[in-house]
Order: sequence, then C-alpha cells, then structure tokens
Amino acid sequence: MLKKNIFFSLILVIFLIAIFFLINNNSSKNTEVGQIQSVKIAGKILKVELALTQKEQEQGLSGRDNLKEDEGMLFVFSHIDKYSFWMKDMKFPLDIIWLSEDFHVIYIKENATPESYPESFSPSLYSKYVLEVNALFSLKNNLKVGDEVHFSSP
Repeated sequence: MLKKNIFFSLILVIFLIAIFFLINNNSSKNTEVGQIQSVKIAGKILKVELALTQKEQEQGLSGRDNLKEDEGMLFVFSHIDKYSFWMKDMKFPLDIIWLSEDFHVIYIKENATPESYPESFSPSLYSKYVLEVNALFSLKNNLKVGDEVHFSSP
C-alpha cells in the first residue's frame, strides 16, 4: 500500500512539474491577442500596432508617411492560411515577415517597395500572423526563417 501511495505521489509531482514548464514556456501563446503590445524578434523589442479586423488588415500601413525604427504592425488572423500582401498606397518600403501559429518565422519578404505594386507577396507555407517592419530590419538584425518570436502584453 505504501509503495502504491509513493508511486501515485511521484506521478502527481511529475505531472505538476510538466504543467508548470508548459505554462512558462508558452507565454506568447497565453498572451491575449487584443492585449499584445510588443513583439520580441531577432533580439529586438518592437512596439506593435495590431491589425485584428478585416478593415484594419486591408488598411494596414497604407497612406502613412513612415514607421519608427522600433515599431511595427502585427496582423493577427483568425485562422492559418496563405496570406498575400501587396504595397498598395504605401509610401515607404517594408520587410514583411510571416509567422507560424507556433511563433516562428516562416517567410521574409525583404525590402518590399511601393513601386512593386500590384505585385503581391506570400509564403508557400501557412501562417497565422504577419509582421510589417521598416525595410532592412531583417538584414540589420540577421533575422532568418526558423527564428522564434515572442508576443508580450502589459
């Protein structure tokens, strides 16, 4: 009987430790979508504006004159898909970074210029998030496919 109790106690402790590590290692996944304020990518923390609705996603950064160096726009989609982006009505070049559902970079379109419109850019893989940042961010920060990204809120 004593061996049985020790065995079940040990299993319970291992289970609780596993849950603790899962919760702590998936902090980006636990961040409420509407509460995301920053993204850590390539060792940099960027303040992000969210594009959650279809209207916000269609508008994106179009019509703006610039984007600060430590800022970006994070498009959060309701489901994974192959999302295409173009540079319609853009006034400055961007790096467009597609992210998987598990917060990894899956594709980078570097230096997409306003002159490229109506060409569209999309990955061959499915994504859940897309991050737009100033052109050359990826090059300057050695960002590459496979890099992990973290979202944070206040």
